[in-house]
Amino acid sequence: MASPVSSIFETIKPAPADYLTRLAASDAGRDYKGRMLDALELRDGLAVLDAGCGPGADLAALAEAVAPGGTVIGVDRDQEMLDAAAPRIAARPGVELRRADVHALPLDDASLDRARTDRVLQWVDDPARALAEFHRVLRPGGRLVMAEPDWDTLVVDHPDPALSRAYTRHITERVIRNATIGRRLARLATDAGFRVPEVIPATQVFRDVRAADRVFGFERTTRRAVAAGDFTEAQAAEWLDHLAHGPFFASATLYVVVAEA
Repeated sequence: MASPVSSIFETIKPAPADYLTRLAASDAGRDYKGRMLDALELRDGLAVLDAGCGPGADLAALAEAVAPGGTVIGVDRDQEMLDAAAPRIAARPGVELRRADVHALPLDDASLDRARTDRVLQWVDDPARALAEFHRVLRPGGRLVMAEPDWDTLVVDHPDPALSRAYTRHITERVIRNATIGRRLARLATDAGFRVPEVIPATQVFRDVRAADRVFGFERTTRRAVAAGDFTEAQAAEWLDHLAHGPFFASATLYVVVAEA
């Protein structure tokens, strides 16, 4: 697809570890991650799991909150992510990394006080199985805090609303494996044996197209939509031209769900 606005949009997909690191450092990332940290109610001496820890952007904050005497275990199935996380925790006692899948955690039953998972369940094969694992490894009264988007809530302003709807539909149907996981979390957690005392919506609003593009990758995603037949070439050009040059607005809602074992 010809792209007259490539100077506005990222055309090269960032490495996964780089993407997650910069998301954590963004205003939107700091906001919802701060809410997650508060909801965990951490204190000295607790044992905490960061399930799907990625490049370890949250490990230091967790370790600080449970020191002295606490432990933090970062689990990820991707060795590249663990390699990126290792330098972040090299000087921190009580933090360890393990390569494993959230569907089969290498942890004993009732061995943890807290667990968190952040934008991981949208990608896993079986969210219900992962939640059963979290329930297994938490002690009675332990707390799990999850953050997941609901991609049906993605709205991007455009003079042709049909293009916005087509773009969101492409993401929910073809890009994200569990695109509506945000709305399903409370039910799935209840089915896994948790009590769910709180669901906290975190709506991210973007007025700057470059900042939004660093999260959503508009041009790359639009190219995929053309290849899938969800946009024509002409629609794609119209869509990207307005995003690049018109007044910009987009928003999406992520849900922070608090569950107790």
